[in-house]
Amino acid sequence: MTIESEVNRLRARLMSKSGDDTAPAAAVARRRVELSPEHYDIAQFPEMREYANMRWYYDNQGLAWNMYREHLGVASAEVEIEGRKMLNFSSFNYLDLSGDPRVKEAAKRAIDIYGTSTGSGRIVRGEIPLFGEFERELAELLGVEAAVMGVSGWGMNAGVIGYLARGQDLILYDELVHNSMLTGAKISGARRIAFPHNDCDALERLLVTHRGSYERALILTEGVFSMDGDIPDVPRLIDIKRRHRALLMVDEAHSIGVIGPRGLGVVDHFGLDSRDIDIHFSTLSKSFAAIGGYVAGSKALVTMLRHYAPGVGLYIAAPNPANAAAALAALRIMRAEPQRARAVVAIADHFRERAQAAGLDIGPSHGSGVVPVMLPDSETALWMSARLFDNGVFAFPMIFPVVPRDGARLRFFLSMSHTREQVDRAIDLLVQLLASAPRPKGMI
Repeated sequence: MTIESEVNRLRARLMSKSGDDTAPAAAVARRRVELSPEHYDIAQFPEMREYANMRWYYDNQGLAWNMYREHLGVASAEVEIEGRKMLNFSSFNYLDLSGDPRVKEAAKRAIDIYGTSTGSGRIVRGEIPLFGEFERELAELLGVEAAVMGVSGWGMNAGVIGYLARGQDLILYDELVHNSMLTGAKISGARRIAFPHNDCDALERLLVTHRGSYERALILTEGVFSMDGDIPDVPRLIDIKRRHRALLMVDEAHSIGVIGPRGLGVVDHFGLDSRDIDIHFSTLSKSFAAIGGYVAGSKALVTMLRHYAPGVGLYIAAPNPANAAAALAALRIMRAEPQRARAVVAIADHFRERAQAAGLDIGPSHGSGVVPVMLPDSETALWMSARLFDNGVFAFPMIFPVVPRDGARLRFFLSMSHTREQVDRAIDLLVQLLASAPRPKGMI
């Protein structure tokens, strides 16, 4: 065999393994699939069929499309939609700070000083004093060593998990964690295993079985679960992670600013040492009346993320000055006025009490500002939402694939600006409509 023929033979083998289109015909034939329009025509993708299914139901029932509805004014307990003042239960402006004059003035002042953008990523030339002020005051408030602010809550959550965990690591996550956590786990390449919702015994069994086969182990949970409004047993999770030498990350999007005597999240709620949670995360779009996210914890964690993590310090622009200023102002108000958090839980407790007394199923919701009203199926959820809207109440339906097919619900976010009279009106309307809801016709 000549050198040239040997080179060609080796080249053919390599091409076959790499998927190059010059590989031998037999190798190509083994990989061939039958192509149908759903493989190359976006309009035929399964997601578009799901969308068409939902649009068909709205049109078939004569219901107005309720997604991407424009509103005017601040999204508080009431909001203007299509020229009507609506009772609003679909905004997570828990502390009613997005329209607070102090928060708005801080954002305006930041634009006057810094413009609408810093024009770069933070690590390059995008750093301004507002970012450091927010991070120092947040770390002090949470009782941790350091914090870092980012431009996107979803992106930061996914990016941090995707960076911290690697192919040789293990991620164990509550089956109901947010999509941003799930996406971060997927992009990390780590072994991923879900444990049943709030089932610490199941989590421990998984760690006993699998911990010894992996280097880092990361446990993911939420401070308040966004679909059910319940609070996990964080002290138990801390005990488990200690004994198995794992890391615990808590997504506090719906708990920071709301639960605990001072409204400072799960640490405040349970009376914990903040250092016992390795990674504190939250979006800024709820209690902080802004947009973006933060991660807080040890100085080592934050230093590493700031300098090496994509989506935190690398490959992403800096937060805009107005958002940073709004979040900082909201943080200071949150700290000075803890009665806001207590008002959120108090009005949500009134909603829960009235709903249960009326025979409505609110799932496991307790102690938070999130209350679901569980419904038998997606059709009923869509119908109820539309009829509530007709009667001046905005409550968004949560249906598959956001929740399981048998987990349809209307989700109510309570804020300190809601009144007992508004809650009573909503509950009375829910009961009345549910009694007259049509039997499902079946969504194609």
